Amino acid sequence: MTDPTQAVEEQIIALIAQLNAYIEQYHGGSVELDRIDGNQIYVRLGGACEDCPLSPATLEGWVAGTLRQFFPEVEVLQAD
Repeated sequence: MTDPTQAVEEQIIALIAQLNAYIEQYHGGSVELDRIDGNQIYVRLGGACEDCPLSPATLEGWVAGTLRQFFPEVEVLQAD
């Protein structure tokens, strides 16, 4: 029997990978999963996103917004 928590984590990882592919292709940036801690998902923005003044909008709008569409209970945070 599959662990439901593990299945959700795998879905989150796959969704972040899709977001990363889009951000890399169209913006030259990247997003990667740092860790999942309960309902908190920590990600890192890199590439062109690293020093971009719009990276907070990318984090909140694209990354967090997309993840919350599928997983409304999660909180997406920038990893240190």
